[in-house]
Amino acid sequence: MAWRSRRFGRYVLAALLLEVLCLSLMAAQTRGPALPRLPDGKPDLQGIWQSDGKPAADVQPFVEGREIPYKPAAADKKRENFTNRAKADPLVSCFMPGVPRIMYLEYPYQIFQAKDHIAITYEWSHVFRLIYTTTKTSPHPGVDSWMGDSRGRWEGDTLVVDVVGNNDRTWFDLAGNHHSDKMRVTERYTLTDPDTIRYEATITDPEIFTRTWKISFPIHRVKNKVRVLEYPCQATKEEKSGDWERDPRTWYPRR
Repeated sequence: MAWRSRRFGRYVLAALLLEVLCLSLMAAQTRGPALPRLPDGKPDLQGIWQSDGKPAADVQPFVEGREIPYKPAAADKKRENFTNRAKADPLVSCFMPGVPRIMYLEYPYQIFQAKDHIAITYEWSHVFRLIYTTTKTSPHPGVDSWMGDSRGRWEGDTLVVDVVGNNDRTWFDLAGNHHSDKMRVTERYTLTDPDTIRYEATITDPEIFTRTWKISFPIHRVKNKVRVLEYPCQATKEEKSGDWERDPRTWYPRR
Protein backbone atom coordinates (compact mmCIF):
# COMPACT_ATOMS: atom_id res chain seq x y z
CA MET A 1 0.00 0.00 0.00
CA ALA A 2 2.94 2.34 0.60
CA TRP A 3 3.95 2.20 -3.03
CA ARG A 4 0.41 3.20 -4.06
CA SER A 5 0.52 6.19 -1.74
CA ARG A 6 3.85 7.29 -3.18
CA ARG A 7 2.55 6.92 -6.75
CA PHE A 8 -0.58 8.89 -5.88
CA GLY A 9 1.61 11.59 -4.33
CA ARG A 10 3.66 11.83 -7.51
CA TYR A 11 0.48 12.16 -9.58
CA VAL A 12 -0.76 14.98 -7.35
CA LEU A 13 2.61 16.75 -7.53
CA ALA A 14 2.72 16.42 -11.32
CA ALA A 15 -0.83 17.78 -11.60
CA LEU A 16 0.04 20.75 -9.40
CA LEU A 17 3.17 21.51 -11.43
CA LEU A 18 1.17 21.30 -14.67
CA GLU A 19 -1.43 23.67 -13.25
CA VAL A 20 1.26 26.16 -12.19
CA LEU A 21 2.82 25.96 -15.66
CA CYS A 22 -0.53 26.58 -17.34
CA LEU A 23 -1.29 29.54 -15.09
CA SER A 24 2.18 30.99 -15.81
CA LEU A 25 1.63 30.68 -19.57
CA MET A 26 -1.80 32.28 -19.29
CA ALA A 27 -0.36 35.15 -17.25
CA ALA A 28 2.41 35.67 -19.80
CA GLN A 29 -0.14 35.80 -22.62
CA THR A 30 -2.21 38.30 -20.65
CA ARG A 31 0.82 40.52 -20.08
CA GLY A 32 1.72 40.39 -23.77
CA PRO A 33 5.22 40.36 -25.24
CA ALA A 34 8.14 41.41 -23.07
CA LEU A 35 9.19 45.04 -23.45
CA PRO A 36 12.62 45.75 -24.96
CA ARG A 37 15.09 46.89 -22.31
CA LEU A 38 18.56 48.36 -22.14
CA PRO A 39 21.36 46.69 -20.14
CA ASP A 40 20.51 48.90 -17.15
CA GLY A 41 16.94 47.55 -17.14
CA LYS A 42 15.22 50.71 -18.39
CA PRO A 43 12.73 50.40 -21.28
CA ASP A 44 14.40 50.75 -24.68
CA LEU A 45 12.57 53.56 -26.49
CA GLN A 46 15.11 53.76 -29.29
CA GLY A 47 13.91 53.67 -32.86
CA ILE A 48 11.82 55.65 -35.33
CA TRP A 49 8.32 56.63 -34.18
CA GLN A 50 5.37 58.54 -35.58
CA SER A 51 1.92 59.76 -34.59
CA ASP A 52 -0.98 59.45 -37.03
CA GLY A 53 -0.97 63.27 -37.16
CA LYS A 54 -4.63 63.71 -36.18
CA PRO A 55 -3.99 65.83 -33.05
CA ALA A 56 -2.01 68.29 -35.20
CA ALA A 57 -5.21 69.43 -36.91
CA ASP A 58 -7.14 69.94 -33.67
CA VAL A 59 -5.87 68.69 -30.33
CA GLN A 60 -9.20 69.11 -28.51
CA PRO A 61 -10.63 65.64 -29.37
CA PHE A 62 -7.59 64.15 -27.62
CA VAL A 63 -8.00 66.22 -24.46
CA GLU A 64 -9.17 64.43 -21.34
CA GLY A 65 -12.82 65.49 -21.04
CA ARG A 66 -12.62 66.85 -24.62
CA GLU A 67 -12.45 70.44 -23.38
CA ILE A 68 -9.57 72.92 -23.17
CA PRO A 69 -10.33 75.10 -20.09
CA TYR A 70 -9.61 78.57 -21.48
CA LYS A 71 -10.11 81.75 -19.55
CA PRO A 72 -12.58 84.08 -21.37
CA ALA A 73 -9.99 86.38 -22.98
CA ALA A 74 -7.84 83.41 -24.01
CA ALA A 75 -10.88 81.73 -25.58
CA ASP A 76 -11.45 84.88 -27.65
CA LYS A 77 -7.83 84.74 -28.79
CA LYS A 78 -8.23 81.10 -29.79
CA ARG A 79 -11.22 81.99 -31.99
CA GLU A 80 -9.20 84.80 -33.58
CA ASN A 81 -6.33 82.42 -34.24
CA PHE A 82 -8.71 79.94 -35.87
CA THR A 83 -10.15 82.58 -38.16
CA ASN A 84 -6.65 83.69 -39.26
CA ARG A 85 -5.00 80.26 -39.15
CA ALA A 86 -4.10 80.14 -42.85
CA LYS A 87 -1.54 82.88 -42.24
CA ALA A 88 -1.20 83.12 -38.46
CA ASP A 89 -0.19 79.52 -37.73
CA PRO A 90 3.53 79.65 -36.76
CA LEU A 91 4.23 76.63 -38.97
CA VAL A 92 3.22 78.67 -42.02
CA SER A 93 6.37 80.71 -41.33
CA CYS A 94 8.35 77.49 -40.71
CA PHE A 95 8.89 78.35 -37.04
CA MET A 96 9.65 75.48 -34.67
CA PRO A 97 6.47 73.69 -33.53
CA GLY A 98 7.33 73.57 -29.81
CA VAL A 99 6.37 70.86 -27.33
CA PRO A 100 4.02 69.03 -27.41
CA ARG A 101 3.02 69.86 -31.02
CA ILE A 102 6.28 68.45 -32.43
CA MET A 103 5.29 65.04 -31.03
CA TYR A 104 2.12 64.68 -33.11
CA LEU A 105 2.93 66.27 -36.44
CA GLU A 106 2.64 63.82 -39.33
CA TYR A 107 6.44 63.55 -39.59
CA PRO A 108 8.49 60.76 -37.97
CA TYR A 109 11.28 61.18 -35.44
CA GLN A 110 14.02 59.02 -33.99
CA ILE A 111 14.77 58.46 -30.29
CA PHE A 112 18.26 57.74 -28.97
CA GLN A 113 19.10 56.86 -25.35
CA ALA A 114 22.39 57.52 -23.58
CA LYS A 115 23.50 57.37 -19.96
CA ASP A 116 22.75 60.99 -19.08
CA HIS A 117 20.35 62.14 -21.79
CA ILE A 118 17.79 61.13 -24.38
CA ALA A 119 17.94 62.71 -27.85
CA ILE A 120 15.07 63.04 -30.31
CA THR A 121 15.77 64.04 -33.91
CA TYR A 122 12.78 65.12 -35.97
CA GLU A 123 12.24 64.92 -39.72
CA TRP A 124 10.40 68.24 -39.57
CA SER A 125 12.92 70.95 -40.45
CA HIS A 126 15.86 69.16 -38.71
CA VAL A 127 14.56 70.01 -35.22
CA PHE A 128 16.08 68.12 -32.29
CA ARG A 129 15.66 67.86 -28.52
CA LEU A 130 18.02 66.85 -25.75
CA ILE A 131 16.26 65.53 -22.66
CA TYR A 132 18.78 65.57 -19.80
CA THR A 133 18.22 62.88 -17.18
CA THR A 134 21.03 63.70 -14.72
CA THR A 135 20.12 67.28 -13.83
CA LYS A 136 16.77 68.48 -12.51
CA THR A 137 16.92 72.19 -13.33
CA SER A 138 17.94 74.28 -16.31
CA PRO A 139 21.35 75.96 -16.15
CA HIS A 140 19.75 78.99 -17.84
CA PRO A 141 16.57 79.77 -15.86
CA GLY A 142 14.41 82.53 -17.28
CA VAL A 143 15.58 82.01 -20.86
CA ASP A 144 12.77 80.86 -23.15
CA SER A 145 12.93 79.18 -26.55
CA TRP A 146 10.76 77.59 -29.22
CA MET A 147 11.39 74.04 -27.97
CA GLY A 148 11.78 74.83 -24.27
CA ASP A 149 14.15 73.12 -21.82
CA SER A 150 13.55 69.40 -21.18
CA ARG A 151 14.55 67.49 -18.03
CA GLY A 152 13.68 63.82 -17.69
CA ARG A 153 13.44 61.16 -15.01
CA TRP A 154 12.20 57.59 -14.80
CA GLU A 155 9.17 56.65 -12.72
CA GLY A 156 9.21 52.87 -12.96
CA ASP A 157 8.97 52.07 -16.67
CA THR A 158 7.66 55.53 -17.62
CA LEU A 159 9.89 58.35 -18.83
CA VAL A 160 8.63 61.62 -17.35
CA VAL A 161 9.85 64.87 -18.95
CA ASP A 162 9.30 68.38 -17.60
CA VAL A 163 9.48 71.07 -20.29
CA VAL A 164 9.84 74.70 -19.15
CA GLY A 165 11.23 77.88 -20.67
CA ASN A 166 8.72 77.87 -23.54
CA ASN A 167 8.05 81.04 -25.48
CA ASP A 168 4.47 82.13 -26.24
CA ARG A 169 4.73 81.94 -30.03
CA THR A 170 3.92 78.29 -30.65
CA TRP A 171 0.46 76.75 -31.04
CA PHE A 172 -0.84 73.35 -30.03
CA ASP A 173 -2.40 72.72 -33.45
CA LEU A 174 -3.72 74.15 -36.70
CA ALA A 175 -6.98 75.11 -34.94
CA GLY A 176 -5.26 77.97 -33.11
CA ASN A 177 -5.11 76.54 -29.60
CA HIS A 178 -2.42 78.53 -27.82
CA HIS A 179 -0.58 79.22 -24.54
CA SER A 180 1.60 81.81 -22.81
CA ASP A 181 5.27 81.76 -21.87
CA LYS A 182 4.19 80.54 -18.43
CA MET A 183 3.29 77.14 -19.85
CA ARG A 184 4.78 74.04 -18.28
CA VAL A 185 4.48 70.68 -20.04
CA THR A 186 4.88 67.34 -18.29
CA GLU A 187 5.27 64.49 -20.78
CA ARG A 188 4.95 60.78 -20.02
CA TYR A 189 6.32 58.11 -22.39
CA THR A 190 5.18 54.56 -21.58
CA LEU A 191 5.86 51.50 -23.73
CA THR A 192 2.65 49.48 -23.84
CA ASP A 193 4.15 46.91 -26.22
CA PRO A 194 7.40 46.75 -28.23
CA ASP A 195 5.91 48.89 -31.03
CA THR A 196 3.65 51.35 -29.18
CA ILE A 197 4.32 54.27 -26.84
CA ARG A 198 1.48 55.76 -24.85
CA TYR A 199 2.20 59.50 -24.95
CA GLU A 200 0.67 61.91 -22.46
CA ALA A 201 1.24 65.63 -22.05
CA THR A 202 -0.12 67.54 -19.06
CA ILE A 203 -0.41 71.29 -19.64
CA THR A 204 -0.18 73.87 -16.85
CA ASP A 205 -0.54 77.57 -17.70
CA PRO A 206 -2.40 79.70 -15.13
CA GLU A 207 -2.28 82.73 -17.40
CA ILE A 208 -4.35 81.08 -20.14
CA PHE A 209 -6.22 78.16 -18.57
CA THR A 210 -8.45 77.81 -15.52
CA ARG A 211 -6.91 74.44 -14.62
CA THR A 212 -4.38 71.85 -15.70
CA TRP A 213 -5.41 69.60 -18.62
CA LYS A 214 -4.03 66.56 -20.40
CA ILE A 215 -3.82 65.02 -23.86
CA SER A 216 -2.97 61.40 -24.65
CA PHE A 217 -2.65 59.22 -27.74
CA PRO A 218 -0.49 56.35 -29.05
CA ILE A 219 2.74 56.70 -31.01
CA HIS A 220 3.72 53.79 -33.24
CA ARG A 221 7.08 52.38 -34.28
CA VAL A 222 7.96 52.95 -37.95
CA LYS A 223 9.34 49.71 -39.40
CA ASN A 224 9.69 50.58 -43.07
CA LYS A 225 12.37 53.25 -42.61
CA VAL A 226 15.99 52.86 -41.58
CA ARG A 227 16.56 56.57 -40.93
CA VAL A 228 14.72 59.87 -40.56
CA LEU A 229 14.72 61.81 -43.82
CA GLU A 230 14.81 65.57 -44.42
CA TYR A 231 11.88 67.95 -44.52
CA PRO A 232 13.39 71.45 -44.97
CA CYS A 233 10.31 73.57 -44.33
CA GLN A 234 11.73 76.91 -45.45
CA ALA A 235 13.27 75.56 -48.66
CA THR A 236 10.06 73.71 -49.51
CA LYS A 237 8.03 76.86 -48.85
CA GLU A 238 10.25 78.94 -51.15
CA GLU A 239 10.18 76.28 -53.84
CA LYS A 240 6.39 76.03 -53.64
CA SER A 241 5.98 79.81 -53.95
CA GLY A 242 8.35 79.98 -56.92
CA ASP A 243 11.03 82.02 -55.14
CA TRP A 244 13.61 79.79 -56.81
CA GLU A 245 13.58 77.19 -59.55
CA ARG A 246 12.08 73.85 -58.68
CA ASP A 247 14.62 71.04 -58.38
CA PRO A 248 13.56 68.22 -60.74
CA ARG A 249 14.49 65.67 -58.04
CA THR A 250 12.44 67.27 -55.29
CA TRP A 251 9.67 65.33 -53.61
CA TYR A 252 7.36 68.35 -53.80
CA PRO A 253 4.75 67.82 -56.55
CA ARG A 254 4.55 70.15 -59.54
CA ARG A 255 1.39 72.25 -59.71
